[in-house]
Order: sequence, then structure tokens, then C-alpha cells
Amino acid sequence: MSRLQADADPARWVPVTGSLGFKGRRHRKAAIRMLMDRANAALGASARPASGFAAWAVSQAAPLLMRKADGRVLVWVWKDDPELLVAMAQLQQATPQLRAARASMPMEYDDTESFPNPYLGVGEKLAMTLPADDKTPPFLSYTWDTGTHFVTLTAVCSDRTRVGTVVSEVDHLARSLRVVGDVTLGSSPDVLRLDPK
Repeated sequence: MSRLQADADPARWVPVTGSLGFKGRRHRKAAIRMLMDRANAALGASARPASGFAAWAVSQAAPLLMRKADGRVLVWVWKDDPELLVAMAQLQQATPQLRAARASMPMEYDDTESFPNPYLGVGEKLAMTLPADDKTPPFLSYTWDTGTHFVTLTAVCSDRTRVGTVVSEVDHLARSLRVVGDVTLGSSPDVLRLDPK
């Protein structure tokens, strides 16, 4: 089965994927609270008194859900300020429906630039550091089409004035993304894991 790997700098990023229980709990909760606040703002809703509990509950469930995704989803938060930046990588099968959905995205999503990755080839980068709508948080999106799958990395920033300070680190994370897979050896249950070249 194919899964994602990346070389996230531990001095910059805290992985949410695989961090169960108290490990990474503070970072998970802060990142989820930021995303929920941004979603509420985009919908025109105000923060609710119970939103802190909701962020805590989701932060407890998130690692289990990502473990169930079995390497197809990786999530990191910014170590120095978890509420500033959240990055999520996904591996999705390139179905006709997904290709159609990507082709019908709004026109502003066409403003991409080429972005090379040593493992995935040349993909696309979309930098929306100052979205026209004030309710939309700044974000960076990277996409590679492997033919059978889409590999995407999306980083959402909560602060328009600070997004420029983290772009290079998100670029570095995006360049380290790769797809790895398992190969079963004959009829035996042994598995050979192949890293990309």
C-alpha cells in the first residue's frame, strides 16, 4: 500500500500524525482551535463558549483518525506557535470525480507556479498569502499528479502579517514529500519496504 513520508525539521515542526495521548496534545489542540476559529470566521459565526472543549475533543480523536488513514494523511503544526501554522499532506487516488472537481475550481486557483520535488517531479504551488476575502486565511497549496494519485500539501496560516516568515519552511517540507510503498515477497507474509530513489 502506498503512503506518504516527509522529512519535517523537528526544530520547526511538531507531527500530529502518530502523536497519541498527552504527546503533542497542546500543539494539536492549539492547531485545531485555530482551524476551527478560521472556519467559523469564514462562515460568519462567532466563537462559541464550548469551542475550547470541541478543540480538545477533536485533538484527542485526530491522531486515531490519522492512524486509520494509514500514512495517506500527515499533519504538522508550527513548533514555536501552534496556532500560527498547520500543514497537512494527503495522498488521494486520482479518480475521475476528483480530477473533475480539481478542473472546476475557481479561477483564482489557476494562478499557480511550477514547483519541483526531487521525488515527485514538477508539481504546482499556489500561494494565497493575501486572499481577497479578509475572512479567508492565508494558505499555501502544493499538488503533484503521479498519474494514479494526487499528492497535496496544504498549509494554513492564521496571521497575514507573519505568513511571509514561514513560506520558505513550508517549501522545504513540500520538497521532502514522497510516496513509499510495500511489496509482498512471493507468497510469504514478509514485506519489503521500498523507499523512493
